[in-house]
Amino acid sequence: MGRALRRVVCALSGGVDSAVAALLLRRRGYQVTGVFMKNWDMLDEHGACTGDQDCEDAYRVCRMLDIPFHQVSYVKEYWHEVFSNLVKEYEMGRTPNPDIMCNKNIKFKYLLQFAVEMLGADAMATGHYARSSQHDEEVFQQKSIRSSEDIFQNYCKDAVKLLQAADPSKDQTFFLSQISQHALRHTIFPLGELRKDVVKEMAAEAGFHHIVKRKESMGICFIGERNFENFILEYLEPRPGNFVSIEDGNIMGTHKGWFLFTLGQRARIGGQRDAWFVVDKDINTGTVFVAPGTSHSALYRNSLQTDPVHWIAQGAPRELLRDRVMQCSFRFQHQMPLVQCQLTLNPDDTVWVALANPVRAPTPGQFAVLYKDGECLGSGKIMELGPSMYTLQEAREGKIVKTQKTDITC
Repeated sequence: MGRALRRVVCALSGGVDSAVAALLLRRRGYQVTGVFMKNWDMLDEHGACTGDQDCEDAYRVCRMLDIPFHQVSYVKEYWHEVFSNLVKEYEMGRTPNPDIMCNKNIKFKYLLQFAVEMLGADAMATGHYARSSQHDEEVFQQKSIRSSEDIFQNYCKDAVKLLQAADPSKDQTFFLSQISQHALRHTIFPLGELRKDVVKEMAAEAGFHHIVKRKESMGICFIGERNFENFILEYLEPRPGNFVSIEDGNIMGTHKGWFLFTLGQRARIGGQRDAWFVVDKDINTGTVFVAPGTSHSALYRNSLQTDPVHWIAQGAPRELLRDRVMQCSFRFQHQMPLVQCQLTLNPDDTVWVALANPVRAPTPGQFAVLYKDGECLGSGKIMELGPSMYTLQEAREGKIVKTQKTDITC
């Protein structure tokens, strides 16, 4: 008797990566179903719903591959579990990452549940450039424990690892750093061993010409590109405040709200010929601190603290539990080079991250994503920053300006 046909649900976005993921699954002989998620239903600033075109492109791929197509709506779930949190984070002075939270709360939660329980899938697949320590057949064997997330409440020695993609320039494990061990055990990443140029070639050869030349998706996850200030002011009332120089405390100009700015961003201040950049914020006074030049020392910090870290293995690494400190690597932006760091585990499961070299504009609300030996260990939200290089230098020279903060505790 032959082996049962494996059923895989492939998440389709309407883009080239997920289309090629479905193509590769078909070529492996699996019974593939494409599913498109609708998570946002408002028109963009030009009166168009870009999701409609994405859905049409995904459906067209399914027709070309002769596989079933489903569309599911998680608009309500996205609003409550991603977007509402995004607005609150901005209001608290932080800069959220909705892509990471969407993967955690929507795609690798609700979509996985739909794939397994409603469509009877043996596994889910996505077009992320990532790998896991499992082979496909090991993923399929996880079916018997598909509802047993509580099995992994404690660190288990056979935890599946989330590994960086073969092409480091396209690695997307950063965006997967909050997914659960349960989800990882049931997911296949068909593009993990491929380069982007190879994926585009495969798409062209398969006749996916309608998506090969599409622009890479940017902007807020599932909402797309739009004027950020106009968009966020639809949800938050303007709260005017001052731009204040970090160097001398002088007022340089005014703004409509601290939530419109993130650390490291250029502050376009009327009447100023030189470029000024955001280095700090105080939501109690509405002050946005700025410094001249894109490489000012007030932009650089070498330490930060996270909230309790989400470890993909469902528990902190044994070395960290044993010694309370551990060497690993860190990034807080998708494409920034990894920076060597030392973690210190606090009693409340938060971690203090001491960086080997200062980095520009680490930002509360963003995620400190941790790596070791090619494995993405997990991530924690940045909650506090240590003093900037400028603060430390001024402290050594006894010249701290009274208006300057030494850290951010938004």
